[in-house]
Amino acid sequence: MNVRVLILAIVLVLVASLACLAGDGNPVIFAAFAGDGGGLHNTRILVESVRSFGGGLKDAPVWIYAPGILLKTEKELVEDLVALGAVVKASDAPDESRAFGLAGKVFASAKAEADAVGTAPILVWMDDDTVVLKEPGEFILAGGTSLGYRPVMHQNIGSLYSEKPNEFWARVYRDLSVPGAAVFPMKTVADGKTLRPYFNAGLLVVKPARGILRKWAACFTVLYRDTVLVDMCGRDERTRVFLHQAALSGAILNLLKRDEMGELSDRYNYPIFFKEMYGADREFDSIDGVVTLRYDAYFQKPAPDWAERLKGPAATVSWLKERLGGGRVRKEDASTKMRFRFQHGGKG
Repeated sequence: MNVRVLILAIVLVLVASLACLAGDGNPVIFAAFAGDGGGLHNTRILVESVRSFGGGLKDAPVWIYAPGILLKTEKELVEDLVALGAVVKASDAPDESRAFGLAGKVFASAKAEADAVGTAPILVWMDDDTVVLKEPGEFILAGGTSLGYRPVMHQNIGSLYSEKPNEFWARVYRDLSVPGAAVFPMKTVADGKTLRPYFNAGLLVVKPARGILRKWAACFTVLYRDTVLVDMCGRDERTRVFLHQAALSGAILNLLKRDEMGELSDRYNYPIFFKEMYGADREFDSIDGVVTLRYDAYFQKPAPDWAERLKGPAATVSWLKERLGGGRVRKEDASTKMRFRFQHGGKG
């Protein structure tokens, strides 16, 4: 009898595991948020890249979230996304949050995570300017890992690890009950600064059941309702725009143990031509070995010879040129413009 019970238990576990696989057997769901028409255009390129270069994950579900009104005004883009096999969903940020820059992304991520619970064991949350170039094997998180992340590109509003937190970060840590022992050094990608944990919000690989993205939304709400922080944000526009990133750091440090976090390799979230946009200690002009890249605002005004300067497989560069070059990137991506405005020249 005990053997029969054991066999039944094993069968049930296997069935439950299979039920967690998304759609046609993929363990991953890709998801992104588009805040405007430019962002929605970018997500079409993102979905195309998954279907073209995703390898064993090329048929994984892709969920695109956008404000409800945008889905009504951009019907052609929505149809294109659906034709590529994407699922397009409405997500609107609370009215009280909209003064804080990229709030829409935060609340859409929480919705995506809630939607993914019981559907797939892994959710990959990406910014709309992401392109997948190879099968992203590192997205399949190990058993004890709940978060795959990349550090931010440069310091921006981040807190230097060697210095005492300023009043902004001290308030964030206080509001979000971040224990001092949870803080560890993190090196930025482009300028080599060592900061307190400052996670890149443009690529987050999570196990939905852990609730990391929903925690992010909850922490963001705590921060934008803090009148002291609101006053700080009124005095420093960058803290208002990037408050969501501070909330992300606080949420992760509050919720996860260090051994639940895994830093993805530098082949992921690779920022092409970042030096040209914001300054960097090195060039980001080679896609050899790159798995996922980010292009930010670069193709709003690219160098005429960018495709010749970009090192990497000729077929891949040609694919990128066809979709990103020649003025085919739409200009009205407000979130990208916002990031560019406040990051450019503002690494301090």
